Amino acid sequence: EVQLVESGGGLVQAGGSLRLSCAASGFSFADYAIAWFRQAPGKAREGISCVSNSDGSTYYADSVKGRFMTSSDYAKNTVYLHMNSLKPEDTAIYYCAAAQWECNIFVVTSGSVAGYWGQGTQVTVSS
Repeated sequence: EVQLVESGGGLVQAGGSLRLSCAASGFSFADYAIAWFRQAPGKAREGISCVSNSDGSTYYADSVKGRFMTSSDYAKNTVYLHMNSLKPEDTAIYYCAAAQWECNIFVVTSGSVAGYWGQGTQVTVSS
């Protein structure tokens, strides 16, 4: 059974940090790109970061570049999203997804090419 399970969300003050985890199982982790998306109430889903497990390349949206970093732990089949300098506008439900596409295509298509999705984890940043 294919699963992507996010964890690590919560409530944090502006300027704080959180680390989200996306634990993958049931598919060949090394053959997929894993991306993070977020969706705030009333807003469209936004692709924010991606890591290609086949070559280690990463992609970041301008809105998070310099503040967020994504990394893969191949031993644990887990991708992390390290979020620093959080802002109230980062408040959203965060989802991870997997696709056999290049990161730039995966993210700019808002995940329409994703093969698998996680259930999401809420991140709330207070001002």
